[in-house]
Amino acid sequence: MIKKTYGKHIFYFSALTIVLLIFAIIFGSNQILTNELITPIVCLFLILSVGISHGAMDNYKANKLLLIYKINNKSIFFIIYILISIFVILFWNLYSSLTLLFFLLFASYHFGREDTSFLHGGNSNLDQLLYLIKGSMIVFSPLFFHFDETLKIFETLLLRKEILIFLKDEHWIINIFLCLNIVGYFYFVYKNKLKDFEILFLDMLNILILNYVFTPLIAFTIYFCFLHSIRHIISISYELNPSNFLDGVKAFIKKALPLTIVTAVLYLLAIVFLSNSYGLNDVIIKVIFIGLASLTFPHILLEYLIEKNEK
Repeated sequence: MIKKTYGKHIFYFSALTIVLLIFAIIFGSNQILTNELITPIVCLFLILSVGISHGAMDNYKANKLLLIYKINNKSIFFIIYILISIFVILFWNLYSSLTLLFFLLFASYHFGREDTSFLHGGNSNLDQLLYLIKGSMIVFSPLFFHFDETLKIFETLLLRKEILIFLKDEHWIINIFLCLNIVGYFYFVYKNKLKDFEILFLDMLNILILNYVFTPLIAFTIYFCFLHSIRHIISISYELNPSNFLDGVKAFIKKALPLTIVTAVLYLLAIVFLSNSYGLNDVIIKVIFIGLASLTFPHILLEYLIEKNEK
């Protein structure tokens, strides 16, 4: 049943991609698409509403982990979760390039695994490597199609100039990795014996089209909010109510809304604080990606610990 829902979702996401593609063709370089003020704000709104909501259930997932470790005080979970987030932000300020590279590495693995594991339950070392390679298409496709704009985002995120120069001089590396990303998709198609291959194929095609047509920030926002996050929400909704998907969605919204609002408020406070030192566009870029990094590391750790102990 859940695979059927995933199939419907990728169909609707593909339809959204086609509509956006037609919109881009009609309006071209219209100011609506290129406005340096409106675009980041819209992307920020979508990430703060749809995007981060799929991680707002960590509060409830933690109940499993606390039960496993026989911890009765839930405040311990919140303290550790917040401390990890704060540590990531502080570490980014001290070692921005290293933290950014680790974030891209962990996020690529997370995207590759979460967007594939519902079709393929393999857990070999080769599978883990291919999850990483497949998921890193989110990093290398914007570098391939919009190299300068992507480097500008990396520069805003305080990536060292030596690395930026290396990427400019050794552009062939990006081409090779993008080819490997495509191989990663076909690996899981083969591993799954062509079953549900259309989901993986449409995933890959949509990501490539979005990154070809739109700027890196827009393409990432559409992927993160409407493919990755919605897919995760579908999974959680079925966990909350296996017999009635719509009731599961309602339960998800009810449970995720409080933490989503709190996180969004913290994001907005960070924007107000940083706006005294940077331009609004740079502030939004920093808050989106550094904020996501601060949430991604504890989120992935929680998922890993739950899965490890359940096995």
